[in-house]
Amino acid sequence: MIGTVMGSSPIPPEPIPPPPGLPREARLDGIVALGHAQDEAIALARRHVKVFDIDLSWGGWNTVARCEALSSYLRRIPGARFDIIVHDTRWIESSGGRLTALLLLHAHAMKVYRTGNAARAAMDPLLIVDDTHYVHRYHIDGMAGTLSIGDPERAKPLVDRFDEIWATGEPGVTGTVLGL
Repeated sequence: MIGTVMGSSPIPPEPIPPPPGLPREARLDGIVALGHAQDEAIALARRHVKVFDIDLSWGGWNTVARCEALSSYLRRIPGARFDIIVHDTRWIESSGGRLTALLLLHAHAMKVYRTGNAARAAMDPLLIVDDTHYVHRYHIDGMAGTLSIGDPERAKPLVDRFDEIWATGEPGVTGTVLGL
């Protein structure tokens, strides 16, 4: 007999269960707790970090540790993305030197947009990581929020919300130097 003997296809292995304690959700009270939660979520990033905020002036977005963690993520993961959309870019331009340097270094993987008119009423900052983990501050005037880790179903409404906000956006701060 000439030909290839075909055996049955191997049975795919069982999916690896998530680490103990996942998925999990925690209520956050205060800016410090929100900032720590953002760091925890960013540490889990494998594909895409999405941020919506009023102007990024709170939460440690220009700290050495945060910018180093984001830079490490963007260098370590081929195809990694980091997208920011804010109502107002002035804080980034005037006080966000480390964040701006990160944008210059990783312009191929990072965008900073300004919200369009249709999204100007949004006042609940979001950090979404890989469409699975998130930190949601309920309102910019409040200090409470939620951290959710490892639950894409729970993240889905906020992913959709972010996508709606993003769709209104226009370029805000760029990683290129023009006009020299």
